[in-house]
Amino acid sequence: MSKKTRKKSSKTTAKSLPAKSSRAKSSQARAVRSKAVASVKPPAAKTRKAVAKKSSKAAEAASAKTSHKAASKSLKSAASAATKSTILVEGAKVPDFHLPRDGGGEVSLTDFAGKKLVVFFYPRADTPGCTKEAIDFTRLKDAFAESGTEILGVSGDTVKAQESFRNKHQLAIPLGSDEQHGMLEAYGAWGEKSMYGRIFLGILRTTVLIDADGRIARIWRNVRVDGHADEVLAAARSL
Repeated sequence: MSKKTRKKSSKTTAKSLPAKSSRAKSSQARAVRSKAVASVKPPAAKTRKAVAKKSSKAAEAASAKTSHKAASKSLKSAASAATKSTILVEGAKVPDFHLPRDGGGEVSLTDFAGKKLVVFFYPRADTPGCTKEAIDFTRLKDAFAESGTEILGVSGDTVKAQESFRNKHQLAIPLGSDEQHGMLEAYGAWGEKSMYGRIFLGILRTTVLIDADGRIARIWRNVRVDGHADEVLAAARSL
């Protein structure tokens, strides 16, 4: 190779080197920028999880707020309805009543004029406690009759349900159906109850002993079924 050719080749090489070096630097810069962006921007999967988690929390908060409002409304309604119930006191005249009863027809306060009367209010027909209570009063029916006392059971069940209850357990006492809760409220046997932390309106197990003059002789509230009928009989005999 001649000297002239070598010189020309050297110049060409010298000119091409900066260009390559420049491209390498440019590639390195882009790589650095990509790493920087990658370090700042989270992976798409993590972003989606974060958004989903945030949305879930927002939904839970909205749901809790709605539930709280609904519960407050329910409690407010319950309190309002509870104020309708009358708080009876011993010695007071009992409110009159007219109810459809098992077997057809009606039962009313005037049906027992001149007699002592036991009215026991029970939450629901054919449930364990109510069944035991009704059977106990049936068992003692003759003993009550000897003391001049009649017995009436009342709940919010339908007449059909009362008849099934009577037939299944061979009950021998009249059962009144107060589906509209008029008598229950008038006698203070309707109000707030609680179960498993939930507050609601329902029938309060209550028994009222009425004397022959139509006045309240005795009231039992929040009744415990065991031995209750016998206790009421003793009170009726003492009048």
